Amino acid sequence: MSRSGHDTGVPELEPEVFDSAIVPIAMTAGDEHLLVYYNDAFRVLFGPRRLGVPARDAFDEPAAAPFITMLNEVFRGHIARQVTSPRTTDGSAPGAPGVRHFVYSCSPVVSRYGPGVLAVAIDTTAQVTAAEHAQWLSEQRHQALQRYEALMSAVSQIVWLMQPTGEIQELVGGFEEFTGIPWRPVIDQDWLSAVHPHDRGRLMHTWRDAAGGDPSTFVCTFRMRTAAGLHRHVQSRAVPIVRDGVTVEWIGTTADVEDQWRNRLREKLLAKVATVIAASDVPQAFAAVTDAVVPELTDACGVFLLSPAGGPGSGGDLTVTRIASSAREGLPPLPPLSHRPASVGPITRQVIASGRPRLFTFPAGEPPDGVLPDLSAAWLREARATSITVVPVEIDTAVVAFAVAAACADSPPPGPADLQMLGEVLREVRDPLRQAMELQRTRHTALTLQRALLTPTPRVPGAEIAAHYQPASRTAEIGGDWYDSLLLPDGSVTLTIGDIAGHDLEAATSMSQLRSMLRVIAFDRSRLNTPAESLVRLDRVAEGLDIAPLVTAVHARLEPLPGGGWHAAWSNAGHPPPLLLSAAGTPQFLEGGGPDLPLCVAPWMARTTWHHELRPGETLLLYTDGLIEVPGTDLSEGMAALAAHAEQARRQGVSLATLCARLLAAAADRRDDAAVIGFRPVPRGRVRAEHPA
Repeated sequence: MSRSGHDTGVPELEPEVFDSAIVPIAMTAGDEHLLVYYNDAFRVLFGPRRLGVPARDAFDEPAAAPFITMLNEVFRGHIARQVTSPRTTDGSAPGAPGVRHFVYSCSPVVSRYGPGVLAVAIDTTAQVTAAEHAQWLSEQRHQALQRYEALMSAVSQIVWLMQPTGEIQELVGGFEEFTGIPWRPVIDQDWLSAVHPHDRGRLMHTWRDAAGGDPSTFVCTFRMRTAAGLHRHVQSRAVPIVRDGVTVEWIGTTADVEDQWRNRLREKLLAKVATVIAASDVPQAFAAVTDAVVPELTDACGVFLLSPAGGPGSGGDLTVTRIASSAREGLPPLPPLSHRPASVGPITRQVIASGRPRLFTFPAGEPPDGVLPDLSAAWLREARATSITVVPVEIDTAVVAFAVAAACADSPPPGPADLQMLGEVLREVRDPLRQAMELQRTRHTALTLQRALLTPTPRVPGAEIAAHYQPASRTAEIGGDWYDSLLLPDGSVTLTIGDIAGHDLEAATSMSQLRSMLRVIAFDRSRLNTPAESLVRLDRVAEGLDIAPLVTAVHARLEPLPGGGWHAAWSNAGHPPPLLLSAAGTPQFLEGGGPDLPLCVAPWMARTTWHHELRPGETLLLYTDGLIEVPGTDLSEGMAALAAHAEQARRQGVSLATLCARLLAAAADRRDDAAVIGFRPVPRGRVRAEHPA
């Protein structure tokens, strides 16, 4: 829809035609914007300016900088620009009439001086200083500006004149060339057939709003089908021409704005998918992608993650899991996401093997077999889909997932530009997706290892033991906490709780090594170690083997006493103190003289063993800091809250297993993993109601 004086036969603009114009007009030429012309009205408003010099020299006052910038944009982009909010001169130019207010527009033009820019200004001083006079002046100059804008916009826009009855006249042609449809003198359904089906309703609604009541400026961006069968974005702008209070006609322009629209859309989409960087897991990351492209690029989008054992090179069936999907309003509800893998057919396998996108078009509601799982294919039939585009998602040259974009109902298939942008969005998120997928694999491995090592607590005559572990609610926080309990041959019991610095697979691996070594040390009856001596031996081995950077732990040994009580001895290596729930009375933390240093800090230092006798009905709880640490609060507040929760559960008479589960439930939204193990003396021979794993 672009035109120029050199390639369409349009005569070069003679600037002298504006000599007697009532609006200020100036003209520049070339990329240096040489000032080659201005009329008397321009001299009156801005004062005399030097001709034949660059605009930056002719308009050297600071306030003229935006004008110079606009000259560059209009000359290089070949797109008319307007400044509709009032601008003010500083009145410093020689011969200028002082401070004045004005608005202006710039349009590309070709004159005998070659390509350049035509600037049209309107003096709005009267509007600013006197409202009554401004109304008359605005009307007069607005009509003049309309006539000149029609002339200036001829180089790049279709210009049309429409009567209130719907009769339309093309002043500057281009409609048939752009759409391949002959120009029709009346706006009707045939004329609207070139408008994208999804934009027709909005176009008509915007027009009715502008034309109804007090007529106002009409501006609408919509898609039109081109002669090549593709849709491009155009923008129509029109203003009413009012005489004696009655709208007698509308004058408007229609310009191709596809490039500008796509640039803005690209920025918008990339801003949306930037949230993928903050995503903590793979489904959340892909959900950000589908939400970004619907409905701007497609009616619906789903992402299918390939099962680890079902890659394109495997011999078995290819299975996938739909982990994210979005659809525009007006379509049937999407089926709920499911973690159950589903099979896909040979067509999808070919697309994944090739690593190249593929577009499938088909009659409405009749998607081909062998592309998507049955549940997704059923939704496509219900939504009357007309096309689907399968786009493989590659990370490190391997296809790990594929996105499916669907056009539904009366939507046309996506064009090459749409497919290119969809691929660009998916490429943009590869790095954060790689991180999220690697984090998910690491988390799964660490949790598998950790749960394998957190064995069930032993059955102990005369005591009840229960323990629970809970990974953090955030993906990155895993792997450091553990508990253990061991029934020794002499009838005594060990309880251990620990926390290793770090929240990753390395921390989980270190935890497994320390747990195993402490078990061996505690079980070795050839040398009866106190809890403090056991931790000293563990500290020296851990230091020598460089197993972990920092470890906190409480290690306790409990021996049965006559009468049903138990003697508890423990040593604390930089860990939160044990919590004692008495049968009657307030809870207390067994802090002794304070904890010793954590392990792996000073293995040569001696450690302290503390002692306490547990009576029947009392409960000893060992826990990790995930139960008491709350960001932004003091640790003592978390300890007080833990004691209150534990005491409330004790008063309700719940089992030890239930008590431990409730304490972890209260910390479900914490950023750290958490573990707790409890010991409660019971009469010998009593059968426990619960034996948790």
